[in-house]
Amino acid sequence: MSRFRLVVLICFVLLSVSPCIFHDAVLAQAAGQETKRKTSEPYTGDLSVFDTPGRDERLQINRVMDILGITQGKSVADIGAGSGWFTVRAGKRVGDAGHVYAVDINPEATEYITKRAQKEQLQNVKAILSKPDDPMLPSDSVDAVLLLKTYHEVAHPVTLMRNLRPALRPGAKIGVIDRNGNGEDHGIGSDVVIREAKEAGYHLAEKYDFVKGDKMDYFLVFTAE
Repeated sequence: MSRFRLVVLICFVLLSVSPCIFHDAVLAQAAGQETKRKTSEPYTGDLSVFDTPGRDERLQINRVMDILGITQGKSVADIGAGSGWFTVRAGKRVGDAGHVYAVDINPEATEYITKRAQKEQLQNVKAILSKPDDPMLPSDSVDAVLLLKTYHEVAHPVTLMRNLRPALRPGAKIGVIDRNGNGEDHGIGSDVVIREAKEAGYHLAEKYDFVKGDKMDYFLVFTAE
């Protein structure tokens, strides 16, 4: 085959295929699909490992709650609640007039948290067995949200964040604490989180790195646009 004929054939193939690729991309965007990226497998092991001594001080969790506006009477969602480590701290902070929704996709976790709340006499905690891409929260129900070392496990983060929006009250703050990584190593880059949150309709309000002394962890705060 001559070089001229080969060039003509390549051009014909490109012209035939490219419109299809473009058409599929447009359809995917119109359907609200998001680009897949690497994620870590959700933790399903011993839940007690999250309650390590000194974790409060390492994460400066009281400062985190101050920044998120978690005070007496507020309503909070702990997404990816795990053992309920953060749930019980938020529950004590908001008091009897407040509420804490402990959200997790693992039924063992929600059962664990329910029993833990009863043991610690926290009547303001409600465990929710959610879907991977929907926190299943009531509409207009929360003033603050925290995803603590959870975001890197979410397979469809944009969808999850979009499904979270109806639950947010005016002025609600959404916090994400995670570590830098490539998605499948139990971490995700902060730039990825910021980009995906923006796609879901959120604005980056604040960014901190005090939650770990080694600077590997970060704390992002978003508000709905």
